Amino acid sequence: GGDGLVRVDRLLGELIARGATDAEPVPGPDGLPGWPSALVMTGDQIYADDVAGPMLGAIHALLDRLALPAERLEAAGETGVQDADALRRHPACYYRRETLLPRHKRNYALLEVLFGGVEKPVFTSASAHNHLITLAEVLAMYLLVWSPAPWKGLRVAPPPGLCAEDAALWAKEQGLIEAFVADLPAVRRALAHVPVAMIFDDHDVTDDWNLSREWEEVAYGHPFSRRVIGNAIVAYAINQAWGNRPDAFDDALFEHLQRSLDAPGAQAHDDCIDALLRFEDWHYTWPTTPPMVVIDTRTRRWRSERTARRPSGLMDWESLTDLQQVLRGLPAVLLVSPAPIFGVKLIETIQRIFTWFGHPLMVDAENWMAHPGSAQAILNIFRHRRTPRNFVVLSGDVHYSFVYDVELRGRVRGPDIWQICSSGVRNEFPPRLLGVLDRLNRWMYSPRSPLNWFTRRRHMRVTPRRYEGAARGRRLLGGAGIGLVELDAEGVPWRIRELLADGATIAFEREEDFSRWA
Repeated sequence: GGDGLVRVDRLLGELIARGATDAEPVPGPDGLPGWPSALVMTGDQIYADDVAGPMLGAIHALLDRLALPAERLEAAGETGVQDADALRRHPACYYRRETLLPRHKRNYALLEVLFGGVEKPVFTSASAHNHLITLAEVLAMYLLVWSPAPWKGLRVAPPPGLCAEDAALWAKEQGLIEAFVADLPAVRRALAHVPVAMIFDDHDVTDDWNLSREWEEVAYGHPFSRRVIGNAIVAYAINQAWGNRPDAFDDALFEHLQRSLDAPGAQAHDDCIDALLRFEDWHYTWPTTPPMVVIDTRTRRWRSERTARRPSGLMDWESLTDLQQVLRGLPAVLLVSPAPIFGVKLIETIQRIFTWFGHPLMVDAENWMAHPGSAQAILNIFRHRRTPRNFVVLSGDVHYSFVYDVELRGRVRGPDIWQICSSGVRNEFPPRLLGVLDRLNRWMYSPRSPLNWFTRRRHMRVTPRRYEGAARGRRLLGGAGIGLVELDAEGVPWRIRELLADGATIAFEREEDFSRWA
């Protein structure tokens, strides 16, 4: 699709033309909002695991210019790849990287877990043939996705030896990358004019990152996959996390990071990865009004003790308890959860079925309701009498957009909850498939459907919002773009819209006829 960040730049330009600034954020009569308080990115800012061939070529061309030290890759030595230079010379460097994994008794599991070598029914299949491996590659990726400067004078040509199929794919991808680069001046300008909050999701590291206890045991149990994951986390710390919460990075952690940059592949590099894998301060709170609480749903997971393949809860008991303490006493909150807390029931049911058959990786079976412990704990936080009365949950991840108004059922009226999901900034869900899933979800989980009583959210009133121009009952909006949420003084959303990359502005409207006890 197009680029939602370009639409942000266009909005800011319209506001400046009207005379609005961050010092005077009052909305005008023309339907434009006031100056945005923050741009919130809810994960998958980069795709370290799904890289176009020409983008990988641009990464290598930029690394030639920067002359960063070559990283040692001793764990991959049995494939003949001793370091980053050998990786670039290897015939599998482009479009065949999954073949570079070491051969051992757990190789099949490692292939499946790290490189996503499985078909994914319902959802689009993953492509990890150019998965980023070295620290320098991930750092270069960040430089190339947010600024046009590194692209100036960069010459990217197909590597020698591509087969006819890969050469054709390269040519197709080249046009897409050129269009992406053409938009980067607007992207850079947008990021420079609004405070930007970020949090990781799986693709910032690798698909299905920490999905289950089995995934973690396999992926972290081999030094090569541990290094691949660790390199992405090091790059995330430098390019995203440091700006989110600078006070969480002490001198010792900065020393670890500096030594990794000085000698990638040395023992200090692995020590840095070990330190970051133990790090527990990726979450943060910004003192906005209302406060914005950004949670980490990737590294402190509630692992299944019963079955290693079952999906882990998105947060463990300790981190959920910490979250409750942060929320105590707040009248309202912006809660940023990469995955929607209240998602589409049909898709969650499909994920549950595949999990029951022992194949959670096939359908990205990670949602808040997939793990009974974390599901019950987050719902109890919403019900607690000392937590906010107004919850605005901001999410992404799923490649379509929707809004639910949620009221909890009980002896005492629960808080008002707005689940707002805007996704993705560039990626789009296949439109025909999205329409089928939307209709099936509406039929199977209609207000009178008994299937509602088999979900973990049966004790709540869910009111889906219809998006402007949609057929009656439709609620899942496809199309790349960016969500725009405007709040009143009490922290209640009074207007929710999606700014599509194609220029359309779509409002979400409450539909009382479709509210239900669910």
